[in-house]
Amino acid sequence: MTQETNWLEKIQETATFIKEKVGGEMPKVAIILGSGLGGLVNDIDVKMAIPYGEIPNFPISTVEGHKGQLIFGNLGNKYVMAMQGRFHFYEGYSMKEATFPVRVMKAIGVKVLCVSNAAGGMNPNFRVGDVMLITDHINLFPEHPLRGKNFDELGERFPAMNEAYSHRLADMARSIAKENNIRLMEGVYVGTQGPTFETPSEYRYFYRIGGDAVGMSTVPEVIVARHADMEVFGLSVITDLGGEGIFVDVSHEEVQQAATKAAPVMAFLVKEMISRIDEV
Repeated sequence: MTQETNWLEKIQETATFIKEKVGGEMPKVAIILGSGLGGLVNDIDVKMAIPYGEIPNFPISTVEGHKGQLIFGNLGNKYVMAMQGRFHFYEGYSMKEATFPVRVMKAIGVKVLCVSNAAGGMNPNFRVGDVMLITDHINLFPEHPLRGKNFDELGERFPAMNEAYSHRLADMARSIAKENNIRLMEGVYVGTQGPTFETPSEYRYFYRIGGDAVGMSTVPEVIVARHADMEVFGLSVITDLGGEGIFVDVSHEEVQQAATKAAPVMAFLVKEMISRIDEV
């Protein structure tokens, strides 16, 4: 048995474990609770929480502020699956390991994926604490999550990325923000390996190539989700600023503080949007 075939079987093994553990109908909507969305757990009527350590083949999150469990429950009028704690390439995981949960989501029947993250803003119109609707991304990771043998049952060899982030869901978020007088920024997310924060020159570079915000996650997960034909919606909380003539020294603790401040807005947007998703 090849290593890649074994990886495919691990996806099925993990999906089977979750289906048997949770029982009943599986959710069609999944949320990756990155920075800024952790508090959304408090709005979920939790039916079951499974620590990552109990799930076959799952990695364990090592980042401070990132818990590690899968949550199943009702968020408003929708039954959802929430991933509390994600896996980053900079932690030492391979791309296949870091995106493994997204493969499992697809295998249990998820059709819509909501992602969130903390990001540094380069757009001069951004302020710390802003929420940015991700309209597209630029992938600057040194490894690609789809490298290697392609399994047709998971997705096509060369998936299109012209609509990595759903236009339908983005329009929905814009409407919600307008109806509720929410300052919702929009922009392109640049994904980098990390774990260092950006130098002033890197900020300028990312902005000049078309980026509005930069972070160390999300892009690999979105690529795998789109490969699996899942619809994707993404939000970034702007936790620090850099770029042309702007540079603010930042620490991991300050990023967490800014994300916490923006959390209510992000949570409201996600809750409202999920409640309006009918076609899944």
